[in-house]
Amino acid sequence: MLIFLLPLFFLQSPTVAAPIGICYGRVADNLPRPSGVINLLTSNGISNVRVFNPDPLTLESFSGTGINLIIGVPNEILPSLAAGSPTFSLEWLQSNIFYHIPTNQIRYLAVGNEVLSKDPYYSPFVVPAMTNLYQALQTLNLANSVKLSSPQAASVLSASYPPSSGTFDPYTVSNIVPLLRFLNDTNSPFMVNVYPYLSYTSSSEYISLDYALFKSDKAVLQDGALAYGNLFDASIDAFIYAMEKEGFVGVPLVVTETGWPTSGGAEASVENALAYNENVVRRALAGIGTPKRPGQGVEVFLFDLFDEDGKSGAEYEKHFGIFGLDGSKIYDIRFN
Repeated sequence: MLIFLLPLFFLQSPTVAAPIGICYGRVADNLPRPSGVINLLTSNGISNVRVFNPDPLTLESFSGTGINLIIGVPNEILPSLAAGSPTFSLEWLQSNIFYHIPTNQIRYLAVGNEVLSKDPYYSPFVVPAMTNLYQALQTLNLANSVKLSSPQAASVLSASYPPSSGTFDPYTVSNIVPLLRFLNDTNSPFMVNVYPYLSYTSSSEYISLDYALFKSDKAVLQDGALAYGNLFDASIDAFIYAMEKEGFVGVPLVVTETGWPTSGGAEASVENALAYNENVVRRALAGIGTPKRPGQGVEVFLFDLFDEDGKSGAEYEKHFGIFGLDGSKIYDIRFN
């Protein structure tokens, strides 16, 4: 059972603000036209967006807008990229991504999504694919500006409570260590998808709603010298401790998905979604960081731009949208 409890008090340290972005999921049949989406993003000051696959029309709609992207490389293409040469990867990048959007708008390529714990068939292909893609980027002199990583789910951890016990699942270690080595060698971030909502709903007998929503006014957990008062910080620090246990200290971390649903599940409401996401944004922009890394704001991509009525699974999974289909905010959150 994963239980994430977190920090409230921080050491004094110079702060570094972190970017805030949003995920543009498209598993729905009723979404606005891409041109309308661009207008919505720019009018709300959103300049960082994650798209989950290199759909040509979507990429072209962002071209020239100044909006920076994380572009997903689908799990299904990883075997081909891993087995091919760097030249094959170069041709794939040029035809599927660079042909549709300027390279200076691409911040990251997310190579696969939640592969190690949720789609393990593709696990052996992640790092070989990233290696070929990296060599292709080197050929184009883009390896320093376009960073490669692979977002992982919180379930790659076998222990996370308290945060200092953070440990990677033994079944993932043979693949996670080469991934961390690649990230360390290329100065790239470890990407994680973090949902305190799921930790709360699966363990509500141990975790209060206030801790999950940043509403606690005191520390909840004392973990050695570090005090925790919210689930988000504890979740992040558990990953940092897990990386350190494998010998990787200082690898940056980016939260590529986090959010709170507005309906469809326990404590899923507009009020709670606003409370959670508003605090995530505030803390990133203020450069608060976590108890383990105080003063280093955590770069975060909120999930999701719209509800996605085509998603399978529990009903709440369809209801993470921050904006309605008409472009109006479901709740009044600011991104800057």
